[in-house]
Amino acid sequence: MRWLIWLLLALLLVLQYRLWVGDGSLAEVWDLYQQVEAQKEENHLLRERNQALDAEVKDLKQGLEAIEERAREELGMIRDDEVFYQIIEPADQTDD
Repeated sequence: MRWLIWLLLALLLVLQYRLWVGDGSLAEVWDLYQQVEAQKEENHLLRERNQALDAEVKDLKQGLEAIEERAREELGMIRDDEVFYQIIEPADQTDD
């Protein structure tokens, strides 16, 4: 009878070890859960970025307004009937 108690106690210790430390333990499951949640958040952000890029591509293919806006901002282009004014701010002069 005494050996049965020791056997059950040893079995309990082995199972507790596997539960807390071994393969498939609660700590490992919690870590995997955290990784899944982080990946879901990253996927959500990437999905939003892809939707924005898709909308921009559609706008560039369909309308001239987006092309004109890019030409103005990135290339500094103006129309034939417009006058370009460049305002230069004076540099800060400090007397040391």
